[in-house]
Amino acid sequence: MSTLTAPDTAEARPAPSGVQKRRIIFASLVGTSIEFYDFYVYATAAISVFPLLFFPASDAGGALLASLATFGVAFVARPVGSIIFGHFGDRLGRKATLLGSLLTMGIATVIIGMLPTYAQIGLWAPVMLAIMRFCQGLGLGGEWSGAALLATETAEKGKRARAAMWPQLGAPIGFLFANGFFLLLTIWMGHDSTDPAHDGTFLTWGWRIPFLASAVIVALGVYVRVKLEETPVFARAVARGEKVKTPLKAVLQTSWRQLIQGTFIMLATYTLFYLFTTWILSYAIGATENGMLGIGYQDFLVLQLIAILFFAAMTPVSGALADRFGRKPFLIVVTAAILVFGFFFDSFLAPEVMGTGADANMGLMLVFLIIGMTLMGLTFGVQSAILPELFPTNVRYTGSAIAYNFSSILGAAVAPFIAAWLVQNHGVAWVGVYLASMALLTLLSLFSTKETKDLDLDTLTATDAQPAVA
Repeated sequence: MSTLTAPDTAEARPAPSGVQKRRIIFASLVGTSIEFYDFYVYATAAISVFPLLFFPASDAGGALLASLATFGVAFVARPVGSIIFGHFGDRLGRKATLLGSLLTMGIATVIIGMLPTYAQIGLWAPVMLAIMRFCQGLGLGGEWSGAALLATETAEKGKRARAAMWPQLGAPIGFLFANGFFLLLTIWMGHDSTDPAHDGTFLTWGWRIPFLASAVIVALGVYVRVKLEETPVFARAVARGEKVKTPLKAVLQTSWRQLIQGTFIMLATYTLFYLFTTWILSYAIGATENGMLGIGYQDFLVLQLIAILFFAAMTPVSGALADRFGRKPFLIVVTAAILVFGFFFDSFLAPEVMGTGADANMGLMLVFLIIGMTLMGLTFGVQSAILPELFPTNVRYTGSAIAYNFSSILGAAVAPFIAAWLVQNHGVAWVGVYLASMALLTLLSLFSTKETKDLDLDTLTATDAQPAVA
């Protein structure tokens, strides 16, 4: 089993200069913000646009499930992207790979904004949409790990989780931009999700604007990342002759236990987030005759945007607490809180408690969203520290990317679909039970993992390094 050396040695690791530090922070933050913006633009459209334009069905529930199924296609692609970009990230370096992942994601998003609809080309419309969604998944599969390594491999001693939280902030920032953009467009164009007009401006062409706008911000991201330097940890590993020929083979041979642990450490985080961003939107604005709440899209989106601020605020808190108390004990406490919270879904979301349509209790819904997003910020902020810390330098990109993205299949790809099915067949309380069960699996993985706060990312023991060195 591949492990890192025990505690950080006193070996000098020069801290980045002020200019370098700001460049690293901005590059890791802006890149993930762009990537998550692209991802969430699709997630929002998958609820409010694509069921109407790309997935005609005999009933609204069937169209929604079909749209959510293509939403999950990206999560199948993400492990593939983690293997591809992880290979080049561990072979060629972090910088070049980060540029490739950003361009893959951005180009696919722009193409989605140009696709013809089902009414124009029939079944080819959802097929092409699914292909572009797959390409989005490929790009994001390589993006997160590279950004996390950029932050962790240049961090000062004792401040690694605080440095690693910067790419994590890209998630709430991307969400705010994506959903804020959609909110402004629906207000400007007079779109009503409870009674959508197929010939209205928004569904005719307005929904395309957020996808096409990705071209501008991707260009900004490329400009920022071109100016980066390679991380010193990776450069020293290359100088020591530790670069591997086949990172995937090496990580499976030397770090397979860490792959399993990392996958399940992320499980509760993924499930929580996609329940509170994608599924909850479909449940909140869904028709009351289908057992949902019938809240207006614009009204609910305002609540989501408020709640996401708590996600953003808790992300740096997570990094600071994980550096102080350790990754393992901190995540155990937060994951236990997620598990308990799952058993209170019915107390918040049952139609007879929440109310429906114009009578829905918006204050209660906001409290529910704030609790979920607060827990999300606390659990997500430290993931970009703990996952890279599980793997040695020469397979760190591949290992952390595979764990992160395989977890996305188990926790995110199927979460909106399973939750929608549970509501239709068993009621909303079972969505909370589903979340609690995923949190339980994460807790079991955390208990099996050693604390990584004081490990040195820059050094491998000779015994661990040799099997993986080409």
